[in-house]
Order: sequence, then structure tokens, then C-alpha cells
Amino acid sequence: MLEPPVDVGRDHVLGPPDAAMTLVEYGSYACSHCLAVHEVIEGLRSRFGEQMRYVFRHRPVADSEDATRASELAEYAAQTTGRFWEVHEALMERGQALSEDDIERIARDYHLPPRTAANEPAVAAAQARVREDIESAERSGARVTPTFFINGRRYKGAWDESSLADAMLGSIGHRIQSAAFEFVRWGPSSGLLLGLATILALALSNSPLRSAFAAWWETRLGFQWGASVFSHSLLHWVNHGLLTIFFFVVGLEIKREFTVGHLATFRSGALPVIAALGGIVLPATIYALIAPPELRHGWGIPIGTDTAFAVALIVLLGSRVPVELRVFLTAAVIIDDIVAILVIALFYTGGIYTGYLLAGGAVTFALIVLNRTGVYGALPYAVGGVVLWFFLHEAGLHATLAGVILAVLIPTRPPANLNALLAQAAMVIHREGSHTGEAMRSGPSEPALRTLDAIHDRLESPADKLLRTVEPWSSYVVLPIFALANAGVAWSPGVFEGQGRLIAAITLGLVLGKPIGIVVAAWLAVLSGVAAKPDAYSWGQLCGAGALGGIGFTMSLFIAGVAFPDGGNYAAAKIAIFLASLIAGGLGMLILWSQPKVNSMDEQ
Repeated sequence: MLEPPVDVGRDHVLGPPDAAMTLVEYGSYACSHCLAVHEVIEGLRSRFGEQMRYVFRHRPVADSEDATRASELAEYAAQTTGRFWEVHEALMERGQALSEDDIERIARDYHLPPRTAANEPAVAAAQARVREDIESAERSGARVTPTFFINGRRYKGAWDESSLADAMLGSIGHRIQSAAFEFVRWGPSSGLLLGLATILALALSNSPLRSAFAAWWETRLGFQWGASVFSHSLLHWVNHGLLTIFFFVVGLEIKREFTVGHLATFRSGALPVIAALGGIVLPATIYALIAPPELRHGWGIPIGTDTAFAVALIVLLGSRVPVELRVFLTAAVIIDDIVAILVIALFYTGGIYTGYLLAGGAVTFALIVLNRTGVYGALPYAVGGVVLWFFLHEAGLHATLAGVILAVLIPTRPPANLNALLAQAAMVIHREGSHTGEAMRSGPSEPALRTLDAIHDRLESPADKLLRTVEPWSSYVVLPIFALANAGVAWSPGVFEGQGRLIAAITLGLVLGKPIGIVVAAWLAVLSGVAAKPDAYSWGQLCGAGALGGIGFTMSLFIAGVAFPDGGNYAAAKIAIFLASLIAGGLGMLILWSQPKVNSMDEQ
């Protein structure tokens, strides 16, 4: 948000003070980008007339004395002659090549009084005003020039006149897009959406529509070629097909953490890895000790932690939770995901069909060859991933493993030489700009566009680009649909009959096993010297994060569905998972909220 808001008594404003649209620019007189958009702003003012007011605030280019002097000159003109906008225009027309001689010439051209002792108050006021604008830019999040705010909200779209006009008019498309971006940028948003989907599933499962709701998920969907038919229920497609996207994202996150992330070195990754393993072994042990013998194969249910809910709750606590603790919890959850995937592959797989398994191995080998030969395009891997999914599905393995395998084999690249690529892009843009205004030429040439596309592709590793692209679909589409399909359970006294030990095993495994396992394992790792706990968070705060680890949900529901095909056991397991997740979430929030903030310089 803009801080402070526009003040017509202080700000430099062009247009009526009560105009419906306000465009604020943080700019610099020694900035080529500001010069380019200056013409765009002139076009907007001509287009909207009295409907728009334009405000300019200073943010001189860093490390440029001329930029600062130019800003102070404009403010000195405002203080002494009131000719701010005339001097502003003259400075903008000079562009990035602005020099001290240009500044002095503009001062003479507009008859500004010399900076004598008598005018020292005006000089000081001008300098103070520029400093205030710079501080305002920092508070508003304007790190570069130009940065625009439309009606008090930061604009992050394109700088062309059409895009800015759409944003200022607030077209329906722009409103929807802006609202979506704002929602996604809000930390707890994915957890909130997952929670709403869960509530909806529970509501429908306990309403007069429950039979229709359950029957809808059994609707068959597939395709046929000749005498062969490949058809499954919608629930099967969600759990075995759509959830592959979630496992693909998990695989990419695992790959990133182990290559360039928080688990890239032994020292940095030891604490969350060991803590996560403690939070896996103890819950599984508690479950196996309490559950009935015929249901002990469900020991994998309490080993997982739901990333969306756990991170959403920890983000809601804001500054009370150090960033280092969020990093710890996220890394530990990633280890949970790794183990959960292995557990599904090794312990919850039915009969294996060798022919399809060999075919899946051949596809995997082909993907390895693509990786090793430096094929970076996404299409070959996408096709290979779909084929691999089919073969694993028909082989009897859980087909979502195709997502993990594909993520591991998506190629990465060494970091690009940013300076070289920026120089190349600047050369292409400069060359294309030199042709502006030529007859029979309306835009950039195709070779130039291809070169810019190649530069853009090289700036980011294929794995990182796919993670950035696919992760929102996983968080905001796949997981809510999974919850809607799997979280529904009819609440009735009959659900609990004969299921007390199962419910207790899951609940105690998540609520007690998770935090105790995480904290004890972390304590032993630090005590033995294998790992080090950052000073930024206390052991009490670590206990709170461990409690949040008891929010099983997505992975727990998934493993419960695989382990218990029987409807009664599955329904009881769902109830236990819901109950445990609510208790663990509330307990974790209470512990973290009650803990004092830690000074990172203090001894723990």
C-alpha cells in the first residue's frame, strides 16, 4: 500500500484533487525507464482528462549524485518559484544522460534564484522533501524506478498505456486477476482454501445431498480404443491422476532443497532431517502399539505433515515466529513427504505386473537420456511423464510415483551469467528501438523476439521454472479437489463403534508422537554435536513447530485411503485425522503464541 497516502496539500498533483483515478509514480530524472513511461503518462492524461490525477514522488537512482541533485532542483523550483512541473518536464526530457551542466542550464532557463545564504531555507526544504520521498518509497515497497501505485495499491503489470489504463479503469478482468494475485500472495491462502474444501466436503456428506455427492465421485471417466477400455471413477482419477501433480511439486521441492536449498549441506540440513525422522518413527510406533492387530498395516497414516495447513498457521503468527523456524518446519515437512512417498511405494502396493513395470523402466531410462543429453524443453518430459504414469498405473504401483520420478529427472542448469544476458538483452532492445517509427514496421522483429525468448528461458532453470508454474495449481486446485473428494465422512454414532483403538492410535500418533519425536530427535542431534540449532528460535518455539507437525491431513488421508479400502475403517481414520489435526493445530498455535520473541544474539 502507498505510505503515506496522497496529500494534495503536500504532493505534486496534476489534475483535479477529487479525480476518480489517482496514479502515483516513484521516479528518477536519471532513469531511462522513467523517460520511456513519461510519454505513456502523457497519453493517459490526454485520454482520461479530468477523471485522472497524477502524482510524482522522488526516488533518485541509487549511487547517482546527478539524480539526487536533479530531484532537489525540482523541489527547489517548487519552493522558490512554484514551477515544479515545468522543471520536471525539462529534466525528464534530458533523460538518463543528465549531467551537472544540464542541471545548471535548466536552473538558468527557468530563472531560479541562486542558492545564496538568503535562499538556504529553500535549499534545506528541498533536500528534506527528497529525503521524505525516498523514505516514503521504502515504506511503500518501491525498490526500483519507476514504481506505480493506482488508487493507493501497487501496480505490478506492464507499463504500456493500454495495461495501465485497464488497471486504472478497474476492468472486470483486471479486478479478477488482481484479486487472485493478492489472495495467492497472502501466506495462509492455500491452507484457507484447503480448509474451505474440507468443510464443504463434510457439509455435503452430512446433508440430504450425501448420496448424490458420493455417487458423483463414482462416475466413470475414461476412453476406449477398439476392444480396450481405460476407465475409472472420478475419485480414482483424483487420487491416482490429479494428485500426481502434487507429488510432482513435492519432488521438485525436494530436488531444490537438496541441491541449492536448506538441505544442500550436511550442517544446514542435519537438524530438520533428524527431527523429521524422529517425528516419523515415534508416531508409527505409537500407532503400531495401540491399533488392533488386523489394522496395524496403517502405521503410515500418522507419519505425514500437511504443508499447507502447518505453514498457513505459522504465517498467521507473523513476527512472533522467526523465519528460521519456518525454514526448519518446511524442511522437516519435505522429509516427511519423502518418507511418505517411499512408504506408499514399498508398503501400500498391490500385485506387480512385470511387463508394464519393465515398460515403465524403459520410459524412465529414456527420460534419463534426455536429461543427460541436455534436452531442456518441457514437452518431451511432459509426454514421457504421461506415458510413465500409465505404465506404473498398469504395473500395480501407485501411479503418483510418476510425478516424483519425473521431478527428479527434470534437468537443472548452472546459474546463468546474469550480466552477460542483461547486456545481450539490452543490445537487442537498443537495436530494435533504433528502428522505431520506420515505415511498414509495427513492432519488434521475429529474430529479436526469439533471442529475447532464449534469454528469458536461460535466466531460470527448467526445474525452477516448472516449480514456479505448477506449484500454484497444486496448492489452489489439486489439493482442494483432493480434500473435496476425500474429506467427506458421515458423522454418526455408528462410525465410532469398534473403532476406538484405531482412532486413538492415529490421534495419539499425530498429537503426541509427532511433537515428542521431533523435539527429542532434535535435542539429541544438538546434544551429540551432529547438528546445531539456530539462536533465532528457542526450544519452546521448536516445541510449537513440532506440535504443528501433527497436522496430518492430506498425506494422512491419502495413506488411509490406500491402507483401508473398507469404508468403516476409512471413515474412522478420517475422523481421527480431523480430530488430531485440530488438536495439533490449536496446541501448536497456543505454544508459539505464548513464547516470548527471541533475540538472535541471546544464548539459548
